Amino acid sequence: MALSKAGFDHVRDKLFKGKLKQTHVNNINAILLAVNKYKVTDLQQVAYILATAYHETNATMEPVREAYWLSEAWRKKNLRYWPWYGRGHVQLTWQVNYERADQKLRLGGKLIKNPDLAMQSTISAEILVLGSKEGWFTNKKLDDFINLQKTDYEGARRIINGTDKAKLVAGYAAIFEDALEK
Repeated sequence: MALSKAGFDHVRDKLFKGKLKQTHVNNINAILLAVNKYKVTDLQQVAYILATAYHETNATMEPVREAYWLSEAWRKKNLRYWPWYGRGHVQLTWQVNYERADQKLRLGGKLIKNPDLAMQSTISAEILVLGSKEGWFTNKKLDDFINLQKTDYEGARRIINGTDKAKLVAGYAAIFEDALEK
């Protein structure tokens, strides 16, 4: 799956205030490469994955660190799960989740030795896509909410974070769906 020029124009206008940076394009494309690698072929599922990245990265589409506006020293002192704090397009958090991602992506322990690898666009995108597809984060997966019978973008928020901002993320998904159809 790919986003056409018209699709990029659509998200530029609807989500990025008329300004689409090369980093936005690169990260959207990294996510779409992961979508293709892990055979997520349902357009609405892909739209929801992109919407999740948009929301979780504060519209940057770039992998981010939890509390990115604060220092590593602050995170070490204040986050009980340091060094396994949120990183990436989906804020991978907790050691068990880093271990699962390392194993599922066949990284051979590299992510455990260096959790910052979750900040690399390719690895981060694969964590987002495969984790959403398989239900790593909350035991809820894409097929539970988006399938041939239904498209429940609001319910799909449970894949990542309960119902926090579900309507907002659903709106982003609708925009990405429109973009993918162009």
